[in-house]
Order: sequence, then C-alpha cells, then structure tokens
Amino acid sequence: MDENRLNILNQSNRMLSKLQLLSVFFGDDMIYKIYLRSQVIHKLFEANPELDINKLDLFHLQFTQSLIDLLRKIKKNNETNVSLLFDEIQINREMIERLNDPTYTLANFNLEKQRQALKINLSLRKLFQVLSDSSTENPLSKNINAFSSRFAADFFYTISTDLMEEVTAFNLTDVYKNEYAKIQRKLMGVLCKYDFKTEFYCGLKSGAQVIEVYKFIEADRYFIYAPGDNLFVFFDVAKIAGLDMTTNMSKKERLMYELKDKNDRLEGNAAAMKAHMPPEIAALLADNYKKISDITFLDNISNIDVQANILKSMLNTDLI
Repeated sequence: MDENRLNILNQSNRMLSKLQLLSVFFGDDMIYKIYLRSQVIHKLFEANPELDINKLDLFHLQFTQSLIDLLRKIKKNNETNVSLLFDEIQINREMIERLNDPTYTLANFNLEKQRQALKINLSLRKLFQVLSDSSTENPLSKNINAFSSRFAADFFYTISTDLMEEVTAFNLTDVYKNEYAKIQRKLMGVLCKYDFKTEFYCGLKSGAQVIEVYKFIEADRYFIYAPGDNLFVFFDVAKIAGLDMTTNMSKKERLMYELKDKNDRLEGNAAAMKAHMPPEIAALLADNYKKISDITFLDNISNIDVQANILKSMLNTDLI
C-alpha cells in the first residue's frame, strides 16, 4: 500500500472516531446513522485499492470535517449553557446551606412559643402581685420581647395597619398600669379566674409593629401582648378569621424548599440541554443522511460539495 493511500485511510479512521464520539455525546440516532454510512464508504475504499483514494479524502474534507465542526460548535454551546445551569445550581445550594440555620426552623419556633407562653403567664401573675402591692418592681420576665424580635419576620402573619391600630387601641380608664406594663382591668380579672393559664396562639405584624396573640387554655377567649407598649388587652379572634393560617413554615424554610425544587428542575433541564439539537440542524442531518445513502458516491461527489456548503453555512448562523 502506497504511503498516500495509507495516510488517507488513517486520517479517515481518525475522522470516523471523532464522529463516533460525537454520536455518543448527543445520543442522536441520525448522527449515528451518518457515522455508520461514513464507515461503509471508508470500507469501500479500503477494500478496493483500484478506487481513487483521493475521493475519500475529499469526502471527509468537504463533508465529515464540516459536520464535525458543526457538531462541535453545538456541543460547545450546549456545554456553556449547561455550565451556566450548574453555576446557578451551585449558587442555590450555597444559599440553602446559609438558610439551613436551625435557629429559625419551624421546630425551633414551636419550642420557643411554648417557652414564651410560660414567660407571659409568669409575667402576668407577677404583674397582678405588683399592682396589688403597689410595688415598683418590674414584673416582666427577662428578654420577654426577644421572641417577637427573633421570629416575627418569618412566622408572624401580616395584617393591615388599620386592624393593628384597632386591636391595640384602649381607653386609659379601662386599664391598670405602672411604668412597666398596661393591662385591661377585665382581662386581669379573667386571668385570675383561669389561674393565668394561657398558650401562644399566633403572632401578627404590620410594618414595624408586632403583637402576640394568646388563648386561655380553658376558655375560647383571647388577648394580645404588644411588645412595643408592653400592653395586654382582650382580642376578638374573629377579626382575623379570613387570615390564611394553614402553614407556619418560615419564609426561610419556604425559600429553601423553593430552591431545592428549582434545583431539581434545573438538573433535569441540564441533562436535556447537554444533548439538545436545534430542529433546523436535526432536519439538515436527516437530509444529509439521505444524500450520502442514496447517491452513488463515486459518480456524484459534487453532491457532497453541496451538502458541505450547507453545513458550513450553518456554522455562521444564529441557530446555535
């Protein structure tokens, strides 16, 4: 075998190997069919030394190389897009890690609201004693307002400013007060009746204002604690009957679930995007396969030139 023929056959094998790898990357049946048909053409020249080996070289130079260049461009574009998706996935994962602070989970909130209810009950019992004794002692438990500061942003429900003003309004003649707290007279009487046994019901907020709503354990009655004024007054729970209280999941937890769900979708999209083939290119591949399958290769080498020119023109379009 002369050296020129050997070199062309070796180069042909290298071309076919590149085309095979691209067919595996895209998992596209048409690319694989083109690869098989190109391999048949190679075998034809390899098995028939009398054929002009330069025509095989011309076939690869005009057609196979152009096809490989086109597929590589699509592959690079797809990989760039996939890389952007994975960058977003990584950013989302880092955000989830930062948000995954056990301090602000629903479980922690449920635990802390029980502790807050105990603080409120102890404070109210102490307030009753202080008012009865005309004492100047501070009856409120230490850090009683830390609960709202910590959880209001994520777990308290939003109400209108008008409703906030309405439920926190009171008449001075109707309250007991000292320098530390104010409490509705009738509320103090009911608290004494039920031995200061209440539980946290929900938190409400409007702008910078927050209130904590408590329910008597042994009665269907409610009152609020307004940390900003250290105020305790009765609360008509019917005023928030239309409030959606189906979930107490924090904003952070909701965001975490949303980010996890988004990452699942992005990972699915990335798998599909990796091997995405523009419809116009898929149609061109089908046409190319038809051409190299139907033509009598030796007699119609000019048809390969036409297909090569179409492939090359695709490299300069915005389709990929």
